[in-house]
Amino acid sequence: MFFVCIAYIHSSQKGSMNRIKEVLESKGIKQVWLADQLGKSYNIVNGYVQNRTQPSIEVLYKIATFLNVDPRELLVAPQTNHSVKIDVLK
Repeated sequence: MFFVCIAYIHSSQKGSMNRIKEVLESKGIKQVWLADQLGKSYNIVNGYVQNRTQPSIEVLYKIATFLNVDPRELLVAPQTNHSVKIDVLK
């Protein structure tokens, strides 16, 4: 059995990983409301919005549900300045 690990390596530390901030602003929704819906603190949600931390896949799907968007709309497509590292584990 083999496991494949794929990691995106950023050539720059700056840049967004998610679009939560843009979607919240476009819908006129406040971070406090989203924090209440998720049952998380404002500081945790603010970390997601400011791209300091990234939500788990489960939380990302919950955010998409609350914002009534496709989860893919919350993601930033990989840019050409990223490389991909693939490791095969035995």
